[in-house]
Amino acid sequence: MASESLKVLIINSGSSSLKFSFLEAGAGTVLAAGIAERLNTDEAAFKITAPADSRREECIPRGGHRKAVQMAVGFLTQDIKFNVDAIGHRVVHGGEWFRSAVRIDQDVLDKIDALSSLAPLHNPHSAEGIRLTLEFYPGRPQVAVFDTAFHHTLPSEVFYYAIPYEFYEKYRIRRYGFHGTSYQFITQEIARRLNRPAKELQFVAAHLGNGCSATAVRNGESVDTTMGLTPLEGLVMGTRSGDVDPTLHQTLQRLTGARLAEITDWLTKKSGLLGLSGVTHDMRGILEAMERNNLRAKLAFDVFCFRLARALMALTASLDRVDALVFTGGIGENSVPVRADVLGRLKILGCQVDPALNAEHGKSSGGRITRAGVPAYVIPTNEELMITREVARVLGKDQETG
Repeated sequence: MASESLKVLIINSGSSSLKFSFLEAGAGTVLAAGIAERLNTDEAAFKITAPADSRREECIPRGGHRKAVQMAVGFLTQDIKFNVDAIGHRVVHGGEWFRSAVRIDQDVLDKIDALSSLAPLHNPHSAEGIRLTLEFYPGRPQVAVFDTAFHHTLPSEVFYYAIPYEFYEKYRIRRYGFHGTSYQFITQEIARRLNRPAKELQFVAAHLGNGCSATAVRNGESVDTTMGLTPLEGLVMGTRSGDVDPTLHQTLQRLTGARLAEITDWLTKKSGLLGLSGVTHDMRGILEAMERNNLRAKLAFDVFCFRLARALMALTASLDRVDALVFTGGIGENSVPVRADVLGRLKILGCQVDPALNAEHGKSSGGRITRAGVPAYVIPTNEELMITREVARVLGKDQETG
């Protein structure tokens, strides 16, 4: 089967959720999609979001990942009667083993499991999703696409921590970066919109959602990024603190008596916009609270925007010039106030926001929202499409060399 006609099932398995999308590789058309949320709880539910005429939600109390995969497979094979040609898996951490997407075999699965020491909140669930789809679709080719892979080009001065070198040698403690699948898509898309080869472009992009990061791309390759060993490093996020003083754990332990794991949980699940505002982790809720003159919501907004603007400027140290700034992700694509505030802090780059273009998210201007200085763009990301492209590329390459 030609790679462009492949119909690919995309699985994104999280700790308490499992998302699936079913796409045609050539056109990139989404044929079906759904999500199972709050898995292993009494409130677990399975929701079909596409096609439109099939949308529904079912309660699956105490249902886990197996039940979610079983229902997704049943929907595809029985309800809409689609044949799955291949499966692509989003895997958060590929360590130093995986520098691009790979076809899954037992060795690959074992390494994804082994990398759970670096990503204990993510990789175990990715491995579980792979095992389940191998069971439900025996013989179908399966491909792992890694969030860290796009960042394998980070230079040594960027990825090393200034800690005893033996920790890198023994445990591979270093900066890896994440959201790579999104940045890979954005790199291709900004090149298309500017009608220039990706290998000639230098730009900075910010992927802003519940998790947030920013990356410098030089000649089509990642050369710096804000996330590090884990997705906790870097920017202020929905519930994640981003950068903090390394002694914060010790200080909080002394002051509160909390255990190390509990403090990490605070920084991961109770900090960021939620921790500062005390209201919500969602930027839309922050903006609504600001309209009611909630001062802590305003504080959370200001800290978020300042830290992002500072990071964007820092990332330019890895570039010779800045051809563009790109906003993507749920906040980046939809929050007019965030983009305006951040760009307003980047006057040194000459950025002048066009209020009308920003208000419409650049839809009438190919995504551009500035009228002078370094051009800023709003570009919707599409990680599912990028994973589908990677599956087709890997399987096509296997056919060429097989």
